[in-house]
Amino acid sequence: MMTPRIRAELAVERHCELGEGPQWHAATGRLYWCDILARRLHWLAPSTGATGQHALDHRVSLAAPLAGGELLLVGEDRLSRFDPHDGRVEKLLDFEADNPVTRSNDGRVDRHGSLWLSSMGKEAEPGAGSLYRLHRGELTRLRTGLTIPNAICFSPDGEFAWFTDTVTGVVMRWALDHEGWPLGEPTHWADVSGTSGHPDGAVVDAEGYLWLALWGAGQVVRLDHDGHIVAEIELPVTQPSCPVFAGKNLERLYITTARESLDDAALAAQPLAGALFVADVGVTGLAEPLLRLT
Repeated sequence: MMTPRIRAELAVERHCELGEGPQWHAATGRLYWCDILARRLHWLAPSTGATGQHALDHRVSLAAPLAGGELLLVGEDRLSRFDPHDGRVEKLLDFEADNPVTRSNDGRVDRHGSLWLSSMGKEAEPGAGSLYRLHRGELTRLRTGLTIPNAICFSPDGEFAWFTDTVTGVVMRWALDHEGWPLGEPTHWADVSGTSGHPDGAVVDAEGYLWLALWGAGQVVRLDHDGHIVAEIELPVTQPSCPVFAGKNLERLYITTARESLDDAALAAQPLAGALFVADVGVTGLAEPLLRLT
């Protein structure tokens, strides 16, 4: 049986050095994503096509929705509350502020309204990264010794978390307790090291299947409950970084991409590198809780 192939289309033309961290904010009808290296926060209102951006004073990898339209910015050395209407920023707590080697990377809100987030070396230094959980305002380190922690996702029932260390090519699954804390050690779930790409960001759909960006392969793949690839999205750029479902009914899959590390010849061949793309995938997304800080 052939794996279905879907073509992604251009949604917003941006030249992000490192587009990352797409998050859907249902209350405002906006999709937010970051250009980590350029220190910018972008947004799209899918219902109208309106777009905008905010300049930031530090590298931010994620803007998680909070109640009242505010966002929690996950930055290279701090977590901050951000009001996109007036640009007001309020620092909440440090995030590896004593480690100049690292910056923030991937993140997603779990089924309990807590944020899982990761750090990595600014030059992808081996073993410099960690995985954390921000639960009711308290930050707990869950795992250390990672290089590029990515693909943080959660099953619809909150029974499992997924994550990867990109350099391994393996997606891990971690059992969770009734409060969303990890149980025991994570287990190997899906090995994509045989593909031409590397596992990056991911999101779970309403059927509990995982959509995984393959950096370097120009693809986002859909993995079934056993970790097998059952669908592929093809992009006209090689470096997709993270997918997210957005829109009133979470009916479309948006994908951030990057220009980072591409030489002049590669950029000439893929002039849309760094743009935001969208695909109709025939399944809706899984609504995620708002982040709870208390």
